[in-house]
Amino acid sequence: MAKSNKIKTNTKSKKVKTNKAIAKRFRVTKTGKVISKSPGLNHKTGKKSAKRKRALAQGTRVEGSVKRKILRNLGK
Repeated sequence: MAKSNKIKTNTKSKKVKTNKAIAKRFRVTKTGKVISKSPGLNHKTGKKSAKRKRALAQGTRVEGSVKRKILRNLGK
């Protein structure tokens, strides 16, 4: 009797690792929006109005192809 030479194939794909640099800079809301920190709030804030600083503290939404790349690097 001849032995059958069956090749084992790994059907599981590898887990995607989270890019930690991106995880520290962006967050994903429950509805799937990607939020990033607005630039311009670290220094020289004395000349900026309170209204402008509050708006900068809110963060900005990321859209388009950049959003897809961020979500891929976050493993989502």
